[in-house]
Amino acid sequence: MADVPVRIGILGAGAMGTTHAATYASLADVTVVGVFARDPSRAHAAAALCKAEPFTDVEALIRHADVDAIDVCLPSAIHCDFVIAALDAGKHVFCETPLALQLDEAHRMRDAARRAGRLLQIGLLMRALGAYRHIKDVAVAGTYGRLLSVTTWRLGSYLHPDAPDHKAHYSEPATELMTFDFDFIQWLMGQPNRLSASSARTARHTPGETSALLSYDDGRHAAVLASGLMPPGFAFTAGFRALFDRAVFEHQAVFDKIPPTASFTIVEGKEPARSIPMPNQNPYEVELQRFVDCIRGRADSALFDAGRAIEALVLSTATQRSLEEARSVEIV
Repeated sequence: MADVPVRIGILGAGAMGTTHAATYASLADVTVVGVFARDPSRAHAAAALCKAEPFTDVEALIRHADVDAIDVCLPSAIHCDFVIAALDAGKHVFCETPLALQLDEAHRMRDAARRAGRLLQIGLLMRALGAYRHIKDVAVAGTYGRLLSVTTWRLGSYLHPDAPDHKAHYSEPATELMTFDFDFIQWLMGQPNRLSASSARTARHTPGETSALLSYDDGRHAAVLASGLMPPGFAFTAGFRALFDRAVFEHQAVFDKIPPTASFTIVEGKEPARSIPMPNQNPYEVELQRFVDCIRGRADSALFDAGRAIEALVLSTATQRSLEEARSVEIV
């Protein structure tokens, strides 16, 4: 494998599939063999980005002899069947987040990877973003004392039928949005002991804007807010605040253009807020290059391991249960 490119097949040619196709085209040691989509025009358009062959037969691409790994960019509700099929065919797999909407499906995918002896890596994108990685680094180093609390927000309008980011297959906020931040918080703070959630409901009485409070026995806490109910004209916004003993960090990205408008600041003591420069690095390149490096045995696969995605999905599921039962739930 060291002397030849890693050969990829991409399943899906929507927004994420085309992003991955363009990203692989920028990596030196990768060849995209094919891109699958049910719509031939979408398959052709995405395949053209990375000089690949368009496929409308998903099984043909999964079982293609010249494919080493499959990148799954299909809707989360159908990840399970395609991920397991690819693993059973002897391929390594990269799967976008959310890994699954149900824990049993996530466990089946992880077990299939173990059975096949193949990698199952997940697009835990926050771990590839500079501001989020910076907080992880200073938390591990203890630069500003203990990490006391983390607050995150992820605000969109996708639950409105006329919203520009609306997609019929998107799920409610606990899995569609909060999974990303649950992973970030557990990466920093470990698993909480309890979770309590509340939600503003849509006209259909389903969760539309959800808050979850995560409690730790040592007094730390985290809060996660996610919304699909912002007005359609509201630009998707994501960010966090991380409070340490001796400093507070705040990051916010507003997706009003490409690249998004972003800020990352620190306040220490009585000093005014100052900006923290971040490297201009494409996070998709970071995670997909690491996937390729893991296939080659050049990187530790633990960072984007399926087990981490399952841990985040446990909190998404706990959020749903807390909403259904109107009480806090224990995380075990």
